[in-house]
Amino acid sequence: MRTLTKAQARRFLLLKQGLLGPYRFVGKQGALDYARQAGCLQFDPVDVCGKNAELTLQSRVRGFKKRHLSELLYRDRALFDYPDKEMSIVPTETWPYFQRWRERSLEHGKGFAELQAFCDDVLAYIRENGPVNSSQLPIRGKTYWHSSMHWSGNWEGKSDVARSALEQLYSEGRLIIHHKEGSRKFYDLAERYLDADLLCAPDPCPETWRHAEWAVLRRVGAVGLLWNRRSDAFLGLWDRDPETRSQAFEALLKRGELRELHVEGIKESLYYQAGDEPLLEAACGQEAFRKRCEFLAPLDPFLWDRRLIGAIFDFQYSWEIYTPPAKLKYGHYVLPVLYGERLIGRIEPVVSRQERVLQVKNMWLEPDIRVSKGMQKAVGNAVQRLATFNDCEDIRAPERHSAFEA
Repeated sequence: MRTLTKAQARRFLLLKQGLLGPYRFVGKQGALDYARQAGCLQFDPVDVCGKNAELTLQSRVRGFKKRHLSELLYRDRALFDYPDKEMSIVPTETWPYFQRWRERSLEHGKGFAELQAFCDDVLAYIRENGPVNSSQLPIRGKTYWHSSMHWSGNWEGKSDVARSALEQLYSEGRLIIHHKEGSRKFYDLAERYLDADLLCAPDPCPETWRHAEWAVLRRVGAVGLLWNRRSDAFLGLWDRDPETRSQAFEALLKRGELRELHVEGIKESLYYQAGDEPLLEAACGQEAFRKRCEFLAPLDPFLWDRRLIGAIFDFQYSWEIYTPPAKLKYGHYVLPVLYGERLIGRIEPVVSRQERVLQVKNMWLEPDIRVSKGMQKAVGNAVQRLATFNDCEDIRAPERHSAFEA
């Protein structure tokens, strides 16, 4: 079995993610290509310096603009919003693979008889009036309901009937998100935007074991390297069912779709997709790849298994967005900083949209990092790219921080 040094494993992961050397992903098509590679982009509505999915793409897609993601979702319909790894953005061609989720939601909804009558009214209203937000529906009141997806609803009390009906129909796949205005979601009939052949396609993996194999292969491809153990990379799948997960790994190995390797200093075997063998060879070769500086999104696929990243990169990252102020170590919205093949620290950028200013509140470098002029230039360029990405006209950075000194 092949054994990699940590340096080789780092290089492989970064090449796989398109975060080292020349940009592999370019423009709107590049954003779609990366979304297909990852399987899903985790969605989070918080927008401090760009939303999570936008920051994920901005760090590895040359020329990416926020409107590209919106167009792929709501004009081209090449992507759609749906629960996957929590709330996610998913390639539309994978719609059939979520049939088991939709069927589960349909059965779940039957347990709320009061809500069912409202759902019929909502469908009739949308059919006549087009895309709608819950506040626009001529339905008022509360009802008992909670989502089968565990991402909304009130488990103990009543919830808004209009919002509940929309989300129930959305989870069943009868509605899709037509567009968003800020955090407000507007829904329309799925049949108006997705081909009938796609909507009616049978589940390609009707058996649980077969679906598990598809999902495990997909998540390994999203991260690049994964181990067969409980991991946040498997959220939404079988992180609580190690037997099903292990059977999937074994079957994929036997068929040659996954391959196994060891990394020096890590006890567990790690797995990668067989199709990534050329990237692995490049990572183990002598080529020197151009260094880039990128700021990584908190829920970037590269960071889905933070324990693994800690083991390979010797870098510990915790997203402190919900941490009480008194317990903060860094800040509520702090991004890991990648330079070359190292995670060199953390940065806290905040955008003032009224002033059109990007403020770097602070930057923390790892203790062993020595700042060079090349690093200073790369960090400065990355800050400028983030400012441009957020339509900022000015940048405010710490005056006496070594990473910013000329």
